[in-house]
Amino acid sequence: TSFSTPKKKKRDDGMREHVTGCARSEGYYKIDKKDKLKYLNNSRAFAEEPPADTQVRNRPLLSARRSEQRRLLSSFTGSCDSDLLKFNQLKFRKKKLKFCKSHIHDWGLFAMEPIAADEMVIEYVGQNIRQVIADMREKRYEDEGIGSSYMFRVDHDTIIDATKCGNFARFINHSCNPNCYAKVITVESQKKIVIYSKQHINVNEEITYDYKFPIEDVKIPCLCGSENCRGTLN
Repeated sequence: TSFSTPKKKKRDDGMREHVTGCARSEGYYKIDKKDKLKYLNNSRAFAEEPPADTQVRNRPLLSARRSEQRRLLSSFTGSCDSDLLKFNQLKFRKKKLKFCKSHIHDWGLFAMEPIAADEMVIEYVGQNIRQVIADMREKRYEDEGIGSSYMFRVDHDTIIDATKCGNFARFINHSCNPNCYAKVITVESQKKIVIYSKQHINVNEEITYDYKFPIEDVKIPCLCGSENCRGTLN
C-alpha cells in the first residue's frame, strides 16, 4: 500500500489550506517566492525607522526624558553614600593601570588614562588577617627573603595582607608628596581600603600615596625624591 502526499490548496485569503486538517501531518513544503516576498515586505515595514517628521516631533519628548534621567541620577547620588556609589562604579569600570619599573623603588603603578581629582583609583585587595597572624607572617616572609612589605592596616584588629594574594595596588610606592591617598570605607558591613586621587593624574604618571608608617627607632630610608621628602618612611 502506498500513501500519496495530499495536495496543498490555497484559500481565497492566501493562506494555505491543509487537506488533513493538521499542518504537522503533511510534512514540510516549499513556500512560493511571491508569498515569501509578501512576508519580507511586511517585516521590513515594521523594522523601518519612523519618518523624519515623526522624529522631529518626538525630539522634545526625548530631551525631556533625558533631563528627567539626569535629575533622578543627581538626586540618587545626593541621597546615597557617595563612597558606596563610587565603589560600585569602580567595580564595573576599572581604571586603566599598569605596573612597571619605578624610579622610586623597584616596581610601581602607573596610570594608563587621565584620572580626575577625588576619584577612586583602585581597591587594595588582599587577605584579611589578625595582628597575631600578621606578626607570624612578617617573620616568615623575612626568612623567605621577601623584603617588601605588602601589609596594610585597616583598623586595630584587621590587616590586609597582599603579599601573595593581592592586586596591582600592592605595587604603589610611597611618596612624601603623593598624588593619591588611602581611605577606609565600609561596603556591606565590610571595611575596604580604597586609593583615591588627590589631584589630576596624567597618563604614564606614577600612582603614589603616603604610607604613614609609625615612628620607630630603626628608620627606613625614603627614595621618593620629592622636594619636601622627610628622608624616612617612619
